[in-house]
Amino acid sequence: MAIHLPRREFVTLLGGAAATWPLAARAQQPAMPVVGFVHDSEATIDLVTAFRNGLSETGFVDGRNVAIEYRWANSQYDQLPHLVADLVHRQVTVIAATGSTVFAAREATTTIPIVFNTGSDPVKAGLVAALNKPSGNITGITTMNAQLGSKWVGLMHDLLPRATRFALLSNPGGMAENAEMVADTQDAATAIGLQVEVVYAGTSDELEFAIAGVAQRQAGALMIVPNSLFLDRRAQIAALALRNGLPAIYVNRGFPEAGGLMSYASDWTDTFRQVGIYCGRILKGAKPADLPVLQAAKFRFVINLKTAKTLGLNISDNLLTLADEVIE
Repeated sequence: MAIHLPRREFVTLLGGAAATWPLAARAQQPAMPVVGFVHDSEATIDLVTAFRNGLSETGFVDGRNVAIEYRWANSQYDQLPHLVADLVHRQVTVIAATGSTVFAAREATTTIPIVFNTGSDPVKAGLVAALNKPSGNITGITTMNAQLGSKWVGLMHDLLPRATRFALLSNPGGMAENAEMVADTQDAATAIGLQVEVVYAGTSDELEFAIAGVAQRQAGALMIVPNSLFLDRRAQIAALALRNGLPAIYVNRGFPEAGGLMSYASDWTDTFRQVGIYCGRILKGAKPADLPVLQAAKFRFVINLKTAKTLGLNISDNLLTLADEVIE
C-alpha cells in the first residue's frame, strides 16, 4: 500500500537516526557523501524506501555512510529548477532525479552525476547519446511510458469491444514528457478504427470539468497519462470517473487502490530501487557514462473488481488471467 505523508513527518520517519542525530555529534563525524533526491510529487514512502533499499544493496545506509537530502516539488513544476539548483549549490555527490525532475537537473549541472527515472525515451529527449553508452553526466532507467498507450488501447478495447471513442487525460504542464505517449496512443487507436480525444487539466478544479466533459461527449473510457498532479489527485480522479460512469486506466497501482478501475505500467518500486543501485555504484566510483540506461523489465496489471461491478462491467476471463493483482 502506498502511503503519503507531509514532508516533515516523512523525513522524520525515514531519516531514523540521521534525522534525529544531534548537530554536534554530526560535526564530529567524518564527512559523508551526499545524495540529493528530488521528486516532482509528494513524499511516497514505498517508492523512497525502494530507493534506499537500492542504495543499501551497494553498501550505503543513510546516516551511516551516506546522507540523503530530499527535495519535493509537490506538483509545482516551476519549483523544480530552484530545488535542483539548491542541491547543486550544496555540492551533493550525485542527484537522483525522479519523474520529470531530470530535465531541470540536466539544465542545472553538467558535472554532478545524475541518475534519472523517466517515462520519456531518454535518447529522443536528449538526455543521453545512446542507451548503451549514455555519455556525459547522466544515466538511469526508463519506465517505457511512451509505449504504454498502445497497451492501454488494447486493454480497453478488450474490455469495451463496442466502444469507438476513448479520451486521454493530460496535464498541459507535462506535455513535453508525454508527447510520445499521446502520439503512440492515437496511432494505436487509429490502427483498429478507434478515435482518441486528448483532454487537458492542469489543476484540481480543472479535473472535474475535464472528466465531466469526457462523459458528456460519450467517450467509452478514460486513459490517464503519467503525471505527478494526477498521482497526487488519484482519489479525486477515481471518484470523478466513477461518478461519471467512466472506466479508467492509469499508470500506477495507487489508482485502482484508491478506487479506480485499472492500472498497467512498469513496477515503479523496482525502478526506484534501480535508481538507488546506480547512485550507489556512482558513490563507489562508477561514471554515469559507463552505466548503460536500463529499461524497465517488470510490468504490473491491476484490476479493481469492486469498481468494475459498480460500473456494471463484466471483466472477461482473459483480462482476469492477465491481471497480476485483482482488488476485490
